[in-house]
Amino acid sequence: MVNQQMQDKYAELALKTGVNLQKGQALMINAPIEGAEFTKKVVRKAYEMGAKDVHINWVDDELTLLKYENAPEEVIANYPEWKVKLHDYYAEDGAAVLSIRSTNPDLLKNIDPSLVAKANRAAAKAMVNFRKHTMNDKITWSIISIPTGDWAQKIFPDKSREDAMESLWDAIVKIVRVDQDNPVAAWGKHNKTLETAREILNEKSYKKLIFKAPGTDLEIELPEGHIWKGGSAVSENGITFNPNMPTEEVFTLPHKYGVTGTVASTKPLNYGGSLIDDFSLTFKDGKVVDYKAAQGEGTLKHLLDTDEGATRLGEVALVPHESPVSQSGLIFYNTLFDENASCHIALGKAYPTNLKGGSEMNEEELDKHGVNDSLTHVDFMIGSEKLDIDGVKEDGTTEAVFRNGTWAMDVKGK
Repeated sequence: MVNQQMQDKYAELALKTGVNLQKGQALMINAPIEGAEFTKKVVRKAYEMGAKDVHINWVDDELTLLKYENAPEEVIANYPEWKVKLHDYYAEDGAAVLSIRSTNPDLLKNIDPSLVAKANRAAAKAMVNFRKHTMNDKITWSIISIPTGDWAQKIFPDKSREDAMESLWDAIVKIVRVDQDNPVAAWGKHNKTLETAREILNEKSYKKLIFKAPGTDLEIELPEGHIWKGGSAVSENGITFNPNMPTEEVFTLPHKYGVTGTVASTKPLNYGGSLIDDFSLTFKDGKVVDYKAAQGEGTLKHLLDTDEGATRLGEVALVPHESPVSQSGLIFYNTLFDENASCHIALGKAYPTNLKGGSEMNEEELDKHGVNDSLTHVDFMIGSEKLDIDGVKEDGTTEAVFRNGTWAMDVKGK
């Protein structure tokens, strides 16, 4: 098992580089109860750094499943007001939010997907205000993962629970650079590389991107004034933080009415405790008009039925095939990791921060600029070593952006 010193370094990295916790700031943590010992390390370090308050929202997969199996539908499809007030209280207090996501990918595989969809929709509607704080970078927030037994054995099915946990710990600490002498410095260097890539793309200001790969022939129009982001972000108060750890992407928003063609997934999608795999979507005028899936087609249908915005795209992200996550050779069944192994797109809400002046626009203004709105935001992977991407300039000329799954331009030597 990864030693305690390595876990201490990971906890410190999550606080210093992830949420960039400030002295006198509150911290809210969402954590699996199976990871209580690691979470206590984070709490201890947070108080050492001067946190004024640390609140934990514990999550337990077994209890979640028991509720779905036994509670009445009206309970499952209702999101408690006290939870909304709790999250709003910390967000409006300017707290940092750290989420440790380590759910069993097969947790709800035997639960009626329509019931899961109702619960997800209720939570999304209830948490609109809190989500505005995170998606507009009003507060600092970050998502990390630690191994849990069921998740580890999903990735390493031929190993014992203990050996699977050890293997997953080894993979995670390498991918998030915790195995390096100074992880915080390593992330500073990594963020610089991503910053260079996004600067190049912002200078290019492509009118659209064209994706071609087996099963994929997709054109994505980019709205005027779009902004590429990636790596670190800056909060409303000027605090630099890393929303995702790991992160290997640069991303922007598509025009909600400007997506045409068909795209095929390249990795399984874990959505709401169920897997959707080997699926494809066909778009016309920005909207999904056809879909199919070899596994989880019912779950995919319920995702698309969330609201009108769930049938349109809110994000397009570029990730080179040689990313550490991809080179691990593992499928994590966890979007935080799998999306950083592969170029991906997201159904649902766009980040207003990906449009010039977007954070200050109301919903009507955002819509006029082609910014998608939805109760959901779900990334799925479309990249591989066979993916080519072309950028179309304002004058109609095209140039290579990706070839064979990696950058066709020098993003490190600008």
